[in-house]
Amino acid sequence: MSASALKPSQNFHAPVAAAAEAAPPAKAPAAPTDCSPAVAPPRPPAAPPAPRRRKWALLAAAAAGLAVAGYFVVPLVDTALNTVSTDDACVNGHVTYVAPRVSGQVVKVLVDDNDRVKKGDVLVQLDKEPYQVQVALKRAAVQSAQADLTAAEAKARGLEAQAVSQRWKLQFASEQVNAQVAQLRALAAALRTREATLDEAKAEYTRAQQLVAASAASREDYEQHQQQYRVAEAAVAQAKEEIHQGRASLGLTPHPDKGKDPTDVPADLDQTASGVRSALGDLAQTMTQLGQPLEAADATPKQILEKFKARARDGDVDQLFRDLIPNVPAVLQAKAELAQAQHDLEQAELNLRYCDIVSGIDGVVTRRNVNPGNDVQAGQSLMAVRSLTEVWIDANFKETQLADLRIGQRVRVEVDMYGSRKEFEGRIAGFTMGTGQTLSLLPPENATGNYVRIVQRLPVRIELTDYDPAKAPLFTGLSVTPYVYCKEPPTGPNAGQVLLP
Repeated sequence: MSASALKPSQNFHAPVAAAAEAAPPAKAPAAPTDCSPAVAPPRPPAAPPAPRRRKWALLAAAAAGLAVAGYFVVPLVDTALNTVSTDDACVNGHVTYVAPRVSGQVVKVLVDDNDRVKKGDVLVQLDKEPYQVQVALKRAAVQSAQADLTAAEAKARGLEAQAVSQRWKLQFASEQVNAQVAQLRALAAALRTREATLDEAKAEYTRAQQLVAASAASREDYEQHQQQYRVAEAAVAQAKEEIHQGRASLGLTPHPDKGKDPTDVPADLDQTASGVRSALGDLAQTMTQLGQPLEAADATPKQILEKFKARARDGDVDQLFRDLIPNVPAVLQAKAELAQAQHDLEQAELNLRYCDIVSGIDGVVTRRNVNPGNDVQAGQSLMAVRSLTEVWIDANFKETQLADLRIGQRVRVEVDMYGSRKEFEGRIAGFTMGTGQTLSLLPPENATGNYVRIVQRLPVRIELTDYDPAKAPLFTGLSVTPYVYCKEPPTGPNAGQVLLP
């Protein structure tokens, strides 16, 4: 087939032009006559501007081709020159495994796979009746412990009153010893008075005896002086016995040593007398029950009272005893038992609340493997909840691509699920401290001599900055292609760093 047949539009006038060139020249028209009409000579057809139109068409086609090429090629070239990318990347996100904190039988399962839940929503309910019984028992134990504490405080107040009484008894015993010493001295003075009376009665009796012998006095006077003498002797003997009794009551020997006065007593007798020591022992026993044992067993009452005054506020010893009640061992033990009972009650109430198994995060339920009637144990996995908002990109860049990567660099993310219709913006958030090969379940043993050098990949986390799960949700495991604009300055927290602080 000829070229003219292929392009009829361009060779439309070619036969006409060829016929015109081949035809002989036309004769000159005859002069018009009077009886024939005038006839105009025929015009040859005009040749079209075929080369100019073809040129413009080629120019237009070239311009259109350049525009299309620039529209598609220039962004690709710009991306290749200014970014670092990898196709070994996917979407990752947090997952929370739902497990009961207490054992029990499942009563209700309120969600199923792919259901969206919010933090705090009840997912599974366990049978609460056994835990309600435990709460009732622990509450009764708390009431019993409170009653024990009240009884212990009452007993402590009784001991406090007893200690106060014994403290005054101790002081009274010391004062009584001093009074007995004074009485002993009074008896000694009375003895000397009676001895003087005895001496006088003896002299009168001797004189009366001489007068009677000389018949100068009557027998009656003699007998009277004799009686007075005997009474004075009895009075002296009585005074001596009273002194002996006074010394014995003070814990001394009835008869003093030779050459010593009957009133000669130790200077600290009011601190060492048996009655004082007995009162001090009673006080020490009560103070031990109050949780405040006396410091030394050989301490004197005066020393004990001085220590009480030193420890008391404003020197009020009675206030000191009242302040001892909260620290009495029996009260402290009762308080500890009450606290233990209260903690047991709180634990029982907490276990009762744990019968409602709730979601810890906002997300979507996956991998449900529990049904009503199942007996579950604490820590047993029932389902998982994957977060919709806490997602990121794990991009495994080659080690030859990491030189210019820094935290805070802008990243453009293309997701295979959305293609070119939707792109996400993000930033580099950090680098994993180890390549994927070292973090694998069975890392290679290069020390065996079978080492083969291959390009390693390092996981890089990319956080999304414009992610809205309500508009374009991302699912864990989706394949993505991140483009890191490594020539732009990094922004945001820890910008320009390689390791997080």
